[in-house]
Amino acid sequence: QVQLVESGGGLVQPGGSLRLSCAVSGTIFSISAMGWYRQAPGKERELVAFITSVRITNYADSVKGRFTISRDNAENTVYLQMNSLKSEDTAVYYCNLRRGSFEVWGRGTLVTVSS
Repeated sequence: QVQLVESGGGLVQPGGSLRLSCAVSGTIFSISAMGWYRQAPGKERELVAFITSVRITNYADSVKGRFTISRDNAENTVYLQMNSLKSEDTAVYYCNLRRGSFEVWGRGTLVTVSS
C-alpha cells in the first residue's frame, strides 16, 4: 500500500522560507511523478509544482523563481523548498503521487505566512 506523509509546514513571516517534505512508502516512488498542490481557504486546489520520474519539473507561474521541487529516490522523498514566501502562499499543501491512472494523496500540511 502506498502512503504519503507530508511534513515541514508551519508559521513563517513574509519573506521567509520553509521546506516541505513528503515521505512515500511502497516501491513505486522512483517510477512515479510527484506533485505538490495547495488549497487556500475558499479556493480550489491548485497545482504548485511537479517533478517526473526523470526529474523534469514544472511550476505554477505564481511560484516560479521562488519554489523548487526536488526528489531523493534513495529516501523515497520529495521536497518543496519555498523561499520569499508571501501571504498569498498561505494554504494547506498536499503531496501527490501519480503513475498512469494510479494516484495517491497525502493528508496535507498547513503553511501560514503572516507577520
